[in-house]
Amino acid sequence: MAIVLFSPLASQAQSAHGADKIAAPAEAVPTLWDLADLYPTAQAWSASYERTRTAAEQLEGYRGTLAAGAGSLLAALEAMSAVRKESDRLAVYALLKADEDRRIAHEQERRQQAQALQTLIGEKTAWVAPEIVGMGEARVKAFEAERGELVARFGLDLDDTLRSAPHTLGPEAEGVLAAAGNVLDQPGAIHGQLANAEMPYPEFTLRGGEKIRLDEPAYEKYRQAADRQERKEVFDAFWGTWKKFEATAGAMLTAQVMGDVFAAKSRRFDSALSAALFRSNMPEAVYRTLVAQANAALPTLHRYLRMRRARLGIAGELAYYDSYPPIFPLSPAPQFTIGQSESITLAALAPLGPDYLALLRKGFAGSWMNALPHPGKSSGAYMAGMAYDVHPYLLLNHNNDYQSLSTLAHEWGHAVHTLLADASQPYEKSRYSTFIAESASIGNEMLLNDYMVEHAGTDAERLYYLGQGLESIRTTFFRQVMFAEFELAIHEEIERGQPLSGERLSQMYCGLLQRYYGEAQGVMKIDPAYCVEWAYVPHFYFRFYVWQYATSMAGAAALTDAIVTQGAGARERFLGMLRAGGSDYPYPIYRAAGIDLAQAAPYQALAARMNRMMDEIEALEAKAGAK
Repeated sequence: MAIVLFSPLASQAQSAHGADKIAAPAEAVPTLWDLADLYPTAQAWSASYERTRTAAEQLEGYRGTLAAGAGSLLAALEAMSAVRKESDRLAVYALLKADEDRRIAHEQERRQQAQALQTLIGEKTAWVAPEIVGMGEARVKAFEAERGELVARFGLDLDDTLRSAPHTLGPEAEGVLAAAGNVLDQPGAIHGQLANAEMPYPEFTLRGGEKIRLDEPAYEKYRQAADRQERKEVFDAFWGTWKKFEATAGAMLTAQVMGDVFAAKSRRFDSALSAALFRSNMPEAVYRTLVAQANAALPTLHRYLRMRRARLGIAGELAYYDSYPPIFPLSPAPQFTIGQSESITLAALAPLGPDYLALLRKGFAGSWMNALPHPGKSSGAYMAGMAYDVHPYLLLNHNNDYQSLSTLAHEWGHAVHTLLADASQPYEKSRYSTFIAESASIGNEMLLNDYMVEHAGTDAERLYYLGQGLESIRTTFFRQVMFAEFELAIHEEIERGQPLSGERLSQMYCGLLQRYYGEAQGVMKIDPAYCVEWAYVPHFYFRFYVWQYATSMAGAAALTDAIVTQGAGARERFLGMLRAGGSDYPYPIYRAAGIDLAQAAPYQALAARMNRMMDEIEALEAKAGAK
């Protein structure tokens, strides 16, 4: 099936408020990725898949050889690494092809093939961890002393395996858990298929008479409508559709949580949270401190929401559908083509130095992005950087607004991070933690927002971008911590033997919305009809993923402030963190960059940043009122 794309946005003549000194490139910019750098044809992918599957089947041949000597251990680990690296490349191609159009069945099947291959590799190497644990630390260290490449490429993996001894099962049990991988991944796959391909999103008539299909990209666009009644109608129609599937969505998410708890208990963890934190060796104090500090900072969030209510001219309590329109709208709204977004991003990220900008320019010149919305395409945005020997690929749904500009800067932060890590680390140490990844990308968003405020042509534009910056903190910090509390609560329900249903999940989610958005304080009234929002959040299927955005935002605030105020030294610490890739656990990598996420300071600094921005808004308004 052919995929019809819209015309490249770079050809459209649109004003970029606050950045009109930066001309959009005259030439067309690439807006559709070229997957030939991965595999020149689908047939080439299939041929590689068959070779890699055959190689994976043979990995059990190394069983029983690891303790024979340093050379035997190295040979086995190299063989496994080669299979995993090619499997990653296969998975990236399958992911990108599947997300080009979720309606194409054979591409969804290809993605399942790639997932099945990764499960097979897990099955065929399930004996490795028990065998290394059985060797003991003394023998492993002796082999590392004999063959330095064991340390250079596999040192952290070996240390991690030894650290995991209390949670490592016997070969047979490890094989069973590995074989269960496909089944445990199915709730997320089903959610994605429902949300992106089969959900009967309604036809919606805008106030101007235009009829649209109110799918996720359209909802994210039109929930920002200036007309309050239209916002309410958008919310009512979109969440009314999801409400019809509340029970089904509840069954899917409950299955995901049950799978998480099953895997944690199987490995003798006290809880699913403990299991999730163990992977990155992240102290539980980080999670607990994050939640405590976010709750302590709720008065700052409520100050922002009251500011939002006043600036939108709403009498009485704010409603949940009032969360997204800009509090300082510009008319016409700022518009940014892909070309303009790239140019502005380059200018905004200048504090990161010439090497960083050179990698950005290289990426922008390549066909690495699928940038524009089209029917069947997966919603949202992401960077896929697992193909070590190639380059990152990015999926965007660019709507020409400031959020799209910010998303582009965010995802390219991931891409440059990947390029830096891959250039500095071997494949085995290149895969970095989400904690580090999100600081890199959210830092880009902060630098972009500061740039737009500084280069705004008028006070009205400056207020607009300050409002956008505040909204970013609401959604990336407070909203994600709320998600984290929800995710922990539903896992704890299953761990206590309590049942879950779609209705119960909505009730739990409602309670969090009411607390975070200050219903008891008269800040916002939460309509229970919108409490089904949990059902469409895909990140709940990623096993305690969302909270990392919030910790990362606190880290990003501290790091970017240091880069701006301290200059080259702070920049090098930041770039050093990116180049570190997965050569260490995220907590010590952060500490080496000067950030301790187990302490209150980073979170308090983020709240202080939010208050400073509101102070600046009030000062600008006072100045305008004095004229």
